[in-house]
Amino acid sequence: MITTSCNHYNCNEISSKFTSYDDAIEIVKSTDFSIEEKVNTDSSWIDSIEYYSCDKLTGYLIINTKKGGSYIHENVPIQVWNEFENADSFGRFYNQNIKGNYYLDIN
Repeated sequence: MITTSCNHYNCNEISSKFTSYDDAIEIVKSTDFSIEEKVNTDSSWIDSIEYYSCDKLTGYLIINTKKGGSYIHENVPIQVWNEFENADSFGRFYNQNIKGNYYLDIN
């Protein structure tokens, strides 16, 4: 008998509570979303930004830093994502518009 498993989740089946930020990032990245976008930046501390959305209205935002760390935010409106990906300064935009405004619940 051969057993296979698929690591992909349906975006409507994602739990809104995660056990850790690493767990949340892993699950989000292995889920099929309507919108999956990634932008590499020229920022001094942000390596890349990623956006994942089921409903095309809000979604998960992942910030990958040049030092190898990552931040994840939940319920980020797509309009904020669109402004972020086109910002003149990714760090400034993050600090002024995202940090402290969008949280991810961890159990």
